Amino acid sequence: MATYAIGDIQGCHSALLQLLERVAFDPQHDRLWVVGDLVNRGPESLQVLRYLQGLGDAATVVLGNHDLYLLMVAAGFDRRDKDDTLFQVLEASDRDSLLAWLAGLPLIHVEGDYALLHAGLLPMWTITRAQELAAEVSAALTGPDAQKFLLHLAGNRPERWADNLKGWDRLRVIVNAFTRMRFCTPGGHMALRAKGPPDRAPAGTVPWFLAPDRYSRTHTIVCGHWSALGYYRGNGVIALDSGCVWGGKLTAVQLESGAVFQVQG
Repeated sequence: MATYAIGDIQGCHSALLQLLERVAFDPQHDRLWVVGDLVNRGPESLQVLRYLQGLGDAATVVLGNHDLYLLMVAAGFDRRDKDDTLFQVLEASDRDSLLAWLAGLPLIHVEGDYALLHAGLLPMWTITRAQELAAEVSAALTGPDAQKFLLHLAGNRPERWADNLKGWDRLRVIVNAFTRMRFCTPGGHMALRAKGPPDRAPAGTVPWFLAPDRYSRTHTIVCGHWSALGYYRGNGVIALDSGCVWGGKLTAVQLESGAVFQVQG
């Protein structure tokens, strides 16, 4: 059995199938870990969702910011990006099943010495604390007030975690750290507007995984989200977003061997 962690797919179903063929992925014996951002920007979001949902227990998938954006739009969020490509999903006959499956996905999966998530973790969060906070978001996404939550999710504030945060602000900070963060201060203030490469960190910030005394160093974090970083392994992180949807590559790493596989997007 092999476990393949794969980067941001973003509607690139054809590249996904090519990559899985390259590694001879067998869902009867192997497992697929997906870092989130299954949908949007690329042309085949619907096919990606159907394929991954159909893998059942062979696929372990966490939510990314584009996946949450799809849930927000489906809930009635009307500030649409002009270049989103979600219409096929929203008009599909199996829309409700796919959206329910998506809403049931976690923000983090922890297994052995690995933690799978989309973007990053704030420096003061242990893995155990991160799991607890992610569970709060999962409860909101699947609870009776899910639509209200999704309609209050957009925004960058608050930009820093505090244990006494409550309500939508609390959930928004958790989601933003897990699914949008690239840079933060050592004290955990997120620079959410910054999207450039690591050497262009805003003043006073560092890439989140370089924050000194980061409590989540107990695990190797498998993540994506940061196409300007590209494939990166070091400092307790395996980062897998190599910009497939932007003409880059789709990347997979076999966790047992460390072997890297890529196909052109």
